[in-house]
Amino acid sequence: MSSFDPELPLDIPLSTAPRQRRAANTRPVPHAILARAQIRLVTLGAMFSAAMLIVALRLVDATLLQTPTAAQELAGPQEVGAVLVARADITDRNGEVLATSLPTQSLYADPAKLLDPVAAARALVQALPDLDYEDVLDKLASARRFVWVKRNLTPEEVYRVNALGQPGLEFLTEQTRIYPAGGSTVHVVGTTDVDNKGQGGVERGLNAQLASGGAPIQLSVDLRLQHLVEREITKAMKDFNAIGGSGLVMDLRNGELLAAVSLPDYEPAAIGKAPEDARFNRFALGSYELGSVMKIITSAAGLESGKMSLTTFYDASEPIRYGRFTINDFHPERRALSVPEIFTHSSNIGAARMALAMGIDFQKEFFCKLGLCGPLKLELPEVGTAQIPAKWSEISAMTISFGHGLSVTPLHMLRATAATLTGQLVQPTLVKHPEGYVPSFPHVVSDKVVGQMRRLMRANAVVGSGKSANIPGYFVGGKTGTAEKISGKRYNTNARLSSFIAAFPMHDPRYLIMVMVDEPKPNASSGGYATGGTVAAPVVGRIIAQMGPLYAIAPAAVDDPLIRQSLALEIRSRRDAIETY
Repeated sequence: MSSFDPELPLDIPLSTAPRQRRAANTRPVPHAILARAQIRLVTLGAMFSAAMLIVALRLVDATLLQTPTAAQELAGPQEVGAVLVARADITDRNGEVLATSLPTQSLYADPAKLLDPVAAARALVQALPDLDYEDVLDKLASARRFVWVKRNLTPEEVYRVNALGQPGLEFLTEQTRIYPAGGSTVHVVGTTDVDNKGQGGVERGLNAQLASGGAPIQLSVDLRLQHLVEREITKAMKDFNAIGGSGLVMDLRNGELLAAVSLPDYEPAAIGKAPEDARFNRFALGSYELGSVMKIITSAAGLESGKMSLTTFYDASEPIRYGRFTINDFHPERRALSVPEIFTHSSNIGAARMALAMGIDFQKEFFCKLGLCGPLKLELPEVGTAQIPAKWSEISAMTISFGHGLSVTPLHMLRATAATLTGQLVQPTLVKHPEGYVPSFPHVVSDKVVGQMRRLMRANAVVGSGKSANIPGYFVGGKTGTAEKISGKRYNTNARLSSFIAAFPMHDPRYLIMVMVDEPKPNASSGGYATGGTVAAPVVGRIIAQMGPLYAIAPAAVDDPLIRQSLALEIRSRRDAIETY
């Protein structure tokens, strides 16, 4: 039985009724309805596309850009210290890595998500035994939404924490600084804190450049030579039961420091446990009265003043008494000495008379021109300044001439000595210069005096206190220094600094080396002495003997006539015949 549709025409056959019924029920769709539908479809499509774009951007952000997460936003940027860009590496001059960054996981908690803070604290202390239970519990029971639990976990520690299955414990990826050379370069490279900010050395001195990422910073230091210098100073410290030491090697052509050692040192990862003495930078920050090495500057100043020559004599037969002060010689000759003899015999009396002869004003001006009156510029924050007398008086001029009354860092002394051997005020640097770059330095010492100073220093290594550093074929020249340290308001005769500064080859100086040993004690092998000649000069000699082959410097013939002529020096004496070296 079929249903009756009153609107269906009666003359249409029943077999066609359904098709006609559908046609009769179809109504035209208004244009406005279609438009609204299209708008809805477009809107939904746009929303879907935007959602997918946001998801894609978040993936890029999380995997590549490492922007702060929600947890980081809860904690605040100062607390989290997120690393957006990997810190640049630091390498030595040959590309050996001295500092690099590795990704590590740091553990934080959202206390609001913890089910049981007490149970979570107990579980964490079991998984990470170095944590303190009370400290962890205080953090997990706090009202904050973000608390650090431990930074820079090892993979094994991450595994143990994950195995706890505690909600509210999460990890953030951070960057951890690694120092492959360990303590050997710590006073040069420095360290970073837990937030990867430089805390010393180049890490702090060049923090902005390192933090911005990019290419590694290549230092001037040669790790091979650094180890060599460290080893030899360590041996001297052990042999003479010293409390510390420092060593510097400079390329005189461009001021690059090839080695810069301060001992004792410490492991960068254990800076919190390192004693204060180990954290102290002796070569750049420590300011000392260095003793007779200062006679290098005194001799250069006297010769530059025009008030004396290499054949000028000064009376050193008796000590100089000035008020309550008395100036003596360690090994008195008790006669008049020529300028070369004052240098090779290291006469304090002769040096004091030279200072008076050149004039107080000229002496001060010359010393300051060579950088011995103020701070130095270096890529480190740990740079000391010279300590000059409040009044550069007559007695100050005399004592400064032989290294007392003026305190400078070993780096100050290295730079000033470089000026006397090259004529230029070389600027020390710990960053390697670009290939082919030749820096320009101000000219501060005349060529004539430079030639005379090279002869004086060579003579001292042949017949003076520097004989133990005279390695055959390398034409070494240098000057020793022994200075008593100040204890309170007095000099301590049992606490001294022994130093030696040398250059080679002296006919055309290329490398300048300074070694200082802090408070060496006399021993049987040194004849009961702990002077610069017995302690520091042998160290420099051993460094040069190994440095020659390392740098492919072939020793020259000892009797090379051209070299001997360039270094020839007549040492005139009123007691002995003229001797030529």
